[in-house]
Amino acid sequence: MEFCPKCKSLMRYSGKKAICRKCGYEKEAVNEKIVIKSELNREEIPVIEGERVQTLPTTKALCPVCGNTEAYWWMRQLRAADESEVRFFRCTKCGKTWREYN
Repeated sequence: MEFCPKCKSLMRYSGKKAICRKCGYEKEAVNEKIVIKSELNREEIPVIEGERVQTLPTTKALCPVCGNTEAYWWMRQLRAADESEVRFFRCTKCGKTWREYN
C-alpha cells in the first residue's frame, strides 16, 4: 500500500505505475511484487429455487391455504444485524410460502 505524497489518499497500482484515485498523481512502482489485483465474485444466490426445497428441514406447521400440517422452514436476516431473524415456511403439499410473525 502506498499513499499519495500530495493529497495523502490511497494509491492504486495500474501496470508499473501507482496512481492516486483522488488527485491523479502518478508514480513509478518501486516493487512490482506488491501489486495484487483482486475482484470479488459477486453472483446472486437464491435462497430457494425450484425443487431444491426438498433439502430443507421440515416441521409441523399448519398451511393457511390447504390445511397441510407439514412445512419446510428456513431463517433469514431481513433487517439490521441487531434484530432477530425471520422464520419462513413453505408447505410440503401446495408450495404456499409464509413467514412467522412474533
